[in-house]
Amino acid sequence: MLIWVFAETAEGEGVSTTTLELLTKAREIGDTVECFIASSDASGVAATLGEYGAAKVYAVDTGDQLPGAAAAAAIAAKASEANPDLLLFATSYDGRDVSGRLSARLDVPVITNVLDIAVEGGAVTCETAIFGATKIVRTQFADASPRIVLVRPKSFGVESAAGGSAAVETVPVPDVGTAGSTRVLERHVEALEGPKLEDADIVVSGGRGLGSAEAFGLVEQLAEVLGAATGASRAIVDAGWVPYSKQVGQTGKTVKPNVYIALGISGAMQHMVGMKGSKNIIAVNKDGEAPIHAVADIGIVGDVHKVVPQLIEALKSRG
Repeated sequence: MLIWVFAETAEGEGVSTTTLELLTKAREIGDTVECFIASSDASGVAATLGEYGAAKVYAVDTGDQLPGAAAAAAIAAKASEANPDLLLFATSYDGRDVSGRLSARLDVPVITNVLDIAVEGGAVTCETAIFGATKIVRTQFADASPRIVLVRPKSFGVESAAGGSAAVETVPVPDVGTAGSTRVLERHVEALEGPKLEDADIVVSGGRGLGSAEAFGLVEQLAEVLGAATGASRAIVDAGWVPYSKQVGQTGKTVKPNVYIALGISGAMQHMVGMKGSKNIIAVNKDGEAPIHAVADIGIVGDVHKVVPQLIEALKSRG
């Protein structure tokens, strides 16, 4: 089975973690793994992509265009020659844009929000979560390749294949007409304080139980002591207390840290979808019946304004 992975880079950090997750899974279920990347410097990441299993990298130089239209057109043209069996995309802005356009060009369906993929006898089956991740649905592609799959972040682990640098082949961009007229004029990189949320080993998140935007300072203070990233529930993002970039949940970021600390978060299903894969969950909520306590390894029934300052003080006293 020939699998193509749409590779992406993180701003200033090389290949994205989600790409490495997809490559790890692709090696497990496929025979040959190759990548497509919308970049003018594919050679700069070829070593990393090769290390994680890519035998070849197809480079699409989209210049200052938004990558969606150009990348989809280039992949579609190459797919008509190479006949890949499966195309994997991360559930990211570019991944959704490119896969949607590619689906239209190839006239094939897309299975989205995928948590796992199995291949048996040439058949590809995907697992997706529905009803707030309370039910798992298995969907199998009825037709032959190519199959397009959008995978949720943190669905797979990351494991190096100890491979060598992947060969790079430049792929021409077909004329996409007015769809390619949109240009990126400026990029803004949000200032990052502390570890990156989706990659952090420890995450401290706050919810509406904090009571006010100012009280989010408790989350930040505890995170600073622990060297953790800060997150938030959708409720306080919608209230404007913190930016969307901190939202953990079904419509935010998926995290899978070693330790997840939920402060004043009730545990709505929307939030738990994004963090219940955490190895250890600690919850502080004064409502003993809050759903978050049902998934917590350690649940503290108490007021965050009393519990957290004492916790910070105890951690500081230990040096």
